[in-house]
Amino acid sequence: METGELIRTLKAHSQSAKSVAISPDGEILVSACSDSTIKVWVLCTKEEKFTITGHSGIIFCVAISLDGQNLIGSSGDSTIKVWDLQTGRGKAIFNRHTAGVRSVAISADGQTLISGSVDGTIKIWRMPQG
Repeated sequence: METGELIRTLKAHSQSAKSVAISPDGEILVSACSDSTIKVWVLCTKEEKFTITGHSGIIFCVAISLDGQNLIGSSGDSTIKVWDLQTGRGKAIFNRHTAGVRSVAISADGQTLISGSVDGTIKIWRMPQG
C-alpha cells in the first residue's frame, strides 16, 4: 500500500478538529471544531475566508451540497444548521433531535438532508428552497 504525500498543514482551530468537507469544485474547505466554530477556507490561497459561530455546542459534522451553495453543520446542541457557503449567512435550522447530532449528509439533488443523532434516531428532512 502506498502512502499519500502531505501537501500542507493548516492550523485550523484552537481545539480538536471534528470534521472537514471540501466543495465539489475543490475550491473551498470547511472545518468544524470542538469550540463550536466552523471555518471556511479558500484552498488555492490556504487562507481563512470566514468563521461561523452559529452553534452552541461541539460541531460534530459538516457537509457541503453538491451545487456548492449550502454548508451544513450538525452539533451537540441537538440542531442542524444550514448556511450560505459563499457569505456565511444563516439559511435554515432543523431542531427535532433530542440529543447531539453526530452525522449529516445531503442528497445529490440537494432536496433531502439526513441526520443521525445520539438519541438513536435517523431523521430525513426536506431542504428549504431558496
